[in-house]
Amino acid sequence: MKMEQWPMVKSEFQKEKGFDASSSSSKDEFTIALSGNANVGKSVIFNQLTGSNQIVGNWPGKTVEKAQGKLYFQGQKIHVIDLPGIYSFSTFSMEEIVSREYIAYEKPDVVINVLDASVLERNLFFTLQLMEMEVPLVVCINQVDIARQKGIIIDEKKLEKALGVPVVSTVAVRGEGLRKLIEKAVKAADKPKKIPEIIKYGGEVEKRIQNLSEMIRSKKTSLNYSNRWMAIKILENDPEIIKNIKKESPEIISYANQLAYEIEKIHQEPSFAVMASERYTLANLIASGAQVQTKIDIPFSERLDKILTHPVLGYFTSALVIIGLLLWTFTIGDFLEGILSNAFSFFQPVDPQFSGAITAILWNGAFGGIVAGVTLIIPFVIPFYLMLSYIENSGLLTRVAFMMDSFMHKIGLHGKALIPLILGYGCNVPAIDSTRILETRRERLLAAFAITFAPCAARTILILGLVAIFVNIWWALALYVLDLIIIVIMGRLALKATPGESTGLIMEMHTLKLPSFSVILKQTWARTKSLIYLVFPIYIVGSALIQAFYAMGVLEPVSNFMAPLTVGWLGLPAFAGVLLIVGAVRKEFILLTLVSFVGTDLTLALNTTQFIVLAIVGMLYLPCFSTIAILIKEFGWKAASLITGANFTTALVVGGLFAHILPYFL
Repeated sequence: MKMEQWPMVKSEFQKEKGFDASSSSSKDEFTIALSGNANVGKSVIFNQLTGSNQIVGNWPGKTVEKAQGKLYFQGQKIHVIDLPGIYSFSTFSMEEIVSREYIAYEKPDVVINVLDASVLERNLFFTLQLMEMEVPLVVCINQVDIARQKGIIIDEKKLEKALGVPVVSTVAVRGEGLRKLIEKAVKAADKPKKIPEIIKYGGEVEKRIQNLSEMIRSKKTSLNYSNRWMAIKILENDPEIIKNIKKESPEIISYANQLAYEIEKIHQEPSFAVMASERYTLANLIASGAQVQTKIDIPFSERLDKILTHPVLGYFTSALVIIGLLLWTFTIGDFLEGILSNAFSFFQPVDPQFSGAITAILWNGAFGGIVAGVTLIIPFVIPFYLMLSYIENSGLLTRVAFMMDSFMHKIGLHGKALIPLILGYGCNVPAIDSTRILETRRERLLAAFAITFAPCAARTILILGLVAIFVNIWWALALYVLDLIIIVIMGRLALKATPGESTGLIMEMHTLKLPSFSVILKQTWARTKSLIYLVFPIYIVGSALIQAFYAMGVLEPVSNFMAPLTVGWLGLPAFAGVLLIVGAVRKEFILLTLVSFVGTDLTLALNTTQFIVLAIVGMLYLPCFSTIAILIKEFGWKAASLITGANFTTALVVGGLFAHILPYFL
């Protein structure tokens, strides 16, 4: 690899610690994988090590996010891979499959297992599984500062002796201990691969693991996993490993079934539960021998935690967090949107142009698309992501998800799905993208379906511009309540139409803390960047084409064709068909096009009922092009078509009912 492919982009950690280019290793290029539970600080360590020299994408053929970066340290070029945060190497989630396959098949030179010092025993459960895989390992005890606040002190030497692998304590948010961590990792990677010493389980279990390991070794299977790890996974009844082994050697499975039966007979419980119990027992012994608990006053974070998860008060605090997030987004967003819109209007009006030279129409449409992207992403999405990152990294979001779990189960989801659903109020595109945090495709599909009904920033502009201004603010708020009711009803219908079991909520409740501002900024930029790449091209091209089609007379016949629906059923003016067509690109175009037709006094064209009905239909009738694009990308054409059809049908049914009922009340 040429040196110019490795630019000397140094992170703040590198700058502060005075990295140099002198090599003390015989190898000049290797790979480090960061692995561990969620919320242990892996991403902070990754950002500190790689700085701006990162690439974020997807694992090949998977919907799980892949983060990789480069570190130039003491003359060595180091690939750093941030594996998904997981709790085990089962096959219950795509993240777990991705992590174990990467370690087994890509064989990184060393795995850094990041642990949270304040919950050492819980994290060691995963460490023992990594050791079963027999990979070169360095253990990083992170967040030792938070552990000290809880009166927990970890003895590195004792833990290192118990595990038989190098152990380093760090405070990643401040860069403390990271240089020593990398030095240990470099040293481990430079040597011939040293496998961690085997930590043995209870006698009757260990004997059967070793017997099965020997049989697997003698059969010489083609799987890249360690024999011991495969033996344990078979005894745990891991379906993927059993399927692969059975293809090559059915007798291994027969023998394993016999051994599993013997274990179950001795312990009077399923073998997978016995294996888990063995790990927890060892984790408890190792943790209790390596840590000391001192007496301290109950910290403020724990007192606050009791309020946030209280059976009654927790619902109020959760509601306050969600309302605060939305108020922050819309207050800041409205202020910034006004400034940016005025700035663009100074250069060129952004109203749709439907006559004149085709080049002028295309340019006006493209410019309008740029303006729409800028006036949506900067004012609404960036503040939303900033606050969401703060809530997420502080630990507040997991408490909200925990409290809302029972409600979310009503639509076949669990509390964790609330996170992407809240994101949908900023923009549906990143919200659907973030459904990757859910365990199964079914849950992701149900969550994405619910998200398409969430009123994003563009729909909010439509509701405010049509109803809040020309009817009253109470009707505008009523539409939000109506939307929530529709989300629940449609979620229930989708649940009945989608077979399968809902999984329980298993989520790390990490300690409440003040998050690092640099982490919040990096997280916000990573999310915003991916949104820009997807949304901007669709906004620009879509806006230009819609205006060109209208100018060429293509849209008017379609609008006339839609008249039985728009005029007959929905009770809207004849030109409403054009409004709904242009609104498919971006919802606020409904408002802009309406203004271009009748001027700023919209009461000349619409009555009170029509304002409300047009807002309802515009809010529900179709996801925008960008949302449809991300649905196709994540779930395929069939699912995207069904979701789009459900949105359209719901809009027509609800809009038509309101069109016929409202005149009796207004």
